Amino acid sequence: GQVFVNGAEVGLAAAARRLVAGDVVRLWIDRPGSATRRPRIGPSADLDVVFEDDVLIVVNKPAGLLSVPLERKVEAPSVYQQIEDRLRSHGKRRPFIVHRIDQDTSGLVVFAKDPSAQRRLKAQFARREPERVYLAVVYGRPSPSSGTWRDTLVWDTKALIQKETHPRDPNGMEAVSEYHLVEAFRDTALIEVRLITGRRNQIRIQARLRGHTLVGEERYVYGPEALRSIPFGRQALHAFRLGFDHPVDERELAFEAPLPKDLQDLLGRVRRG
Repeated sequence: GQVFVNGAEVGLAAAARRLVAGDVVRLWIDRPGSATRRPRIGPSADLDVVFEDDVLIVVNKPAGLLSVPLERKVEAPSVYQQIEDRLRSHGKRRPFIVHRIDQDTSGLVVFAKDPSAQRRLKAQFARREPERVYLAVVYGRPSPSSGTWRDTLVWDTKALIQKETHPRDPNGMEAVSEYHLVEAFRDTALIEVRLITGRRNQIRIQARLRGHTLVGEERYVYGPEALRSIPFGRQALHAFRLGFDHPVDERELAFEAPLPKDLQDLLGRVRRG
């Protein structure tokens, strides 16, 4: 099982922590008799480890794999489970969640190896300090060729999607991204998007709001189906660059993950027109 205090995962080291009024504690456990064997997609050796030391691990997640287990998808495999297997095979503890990317988005994700590193890394993300850069293939050509996307979003808990809302909506959350055009094709474009905030599905909804649905997108769509005629098995989105300060010695770390083969093949197709 897992324990969360005020939304942050905690381990045994926090057992002596004194709770205060207003703290929210959540336990993630299986009901007696309902536990099922964890799904496996392959050994931990299949992990694409970009960087690892005593307190953190950065991996290049393939599309189709969850970053972390979801309560509504308890049987779906996740990169968290692969890292957990890797650590425990070396006599170490399970990983600690820092952030995540969508299941069908590929690219870089960092996990901590202890609660202290997790806390310091999550604080950086809360302050919007890490560099998070994505590559996306979208329909159309953004104009101007570079700029800032700024929206107010609200999460629809029933439809499980982001929706645009009024800036004064008390439930609304600011979403800010910086983008620029990398390469234009006949009907599509390759863009680079730098996250300033990190809302769920942020790039996907912000691109859709401007009429630039991601190729392969099934949830956030815009316009008639005839305008989304390029077959692709997922949203064309890749977490390309990730940078942050080391949680212990504070040195700057920066990593890049090359485009996976499916996105390289897609770019080859759209370049040929």
